[in-house]
Amino acid sequence: MLPIHVALVAEESKITTGELVEVAAALQKQVTRDFAPIWGVVCDVTTFPALEKMPLDYWPIIVRDDIAIDAEGVHEDAQGQPFALVKYDDSWPLMASHEALEMLADPFGRRLVAGDSVVENQGRVLYLVEVCDPCEAGSFAYSINGVTVSDFYTPNFFDPVTAAGVRYSFNNSLTQPRQVAKGGYLTWFVPATGQWWQRTWFGAGPIDGPIAKFETRNGNLRTSIDRTTAKYRKRAMSTARSIAGARETGGMGGEAPAFRKRAAALRAAIREVLGVREILGVR
Repeated sequence: MLPIHVALVAEESKITTGELVEVAAALQKQVTRDFAPIWGVVCDVTTFPALEKMPLDYWPIIVRDDIAIDAEGVHEDAQGQPFALVKYDDSWPLMASHEALEMLADPFGRRLVAGDSVVENQGRVLYLVEVCDPCEAGSFAYSINGVTVSDFYTPNFFDPVTAAGVRYSFNNSLTQPRQVAKGGYLTWFVPATGQWWQRTWFGAGPIDGPIAKFETRNGNLRTSIDRTTAKYRKRAMSTARSIAGARETGGMGGEAPAFRKRAAALRAAIREVLGVREILGVR
């Protein structure tokens, strides 16, 4: 199995290298110890001080101070390679964990799994694989090395029935298949009607309904879905605590023309993602 290389990279951010290293170490432990044995991936996580320093075969999680709230998530560059954008704030480690795990489970945001709908009489539907979204709230997160990381569901989340002794999410915040915890959501496509639906729990209780004016970009379903719930997701994840006491460390040497070209391409992709707000008239 080919390993996946993930990088935490700062871009136009006041974040320190020490913070990046601390969170990268926690994500590496989470992926190696918790996620990889369940989802069957091989991954290493490291940091680079700038996009120009990052080798070509890394999938970056780019941390920025200024970012549109609906731009956070996994995207693709002009060559179709995945990258994630994360806003630097108190909950950024939880968001970085969330995006890293979802990028590993479904790098291109369009993996679907068939199953019976959670809505009665809707028949068979196609669920979008979003391993953190149903249990994404900070109240269901857990700690690694003092860093807050996201809970995630297991492949058993799509089982047809509930069974005793089965783990549906790593931190056991989900106790049955296709369940949505408070602060989370689940998304699916209904072939019979051609509509996308969601079950969301951002208020007093879960609510089911079709997604109005749903538009996809470049075939990345998850990016488009995340845009519809951006402000609620941010609120649900804001209970995560920040990393404190990190110190700035020394830089790393060396860069190559190919690295600089990749950095320029990623910046162009970031500008395109951030420009989506203007295209769609989002304020």
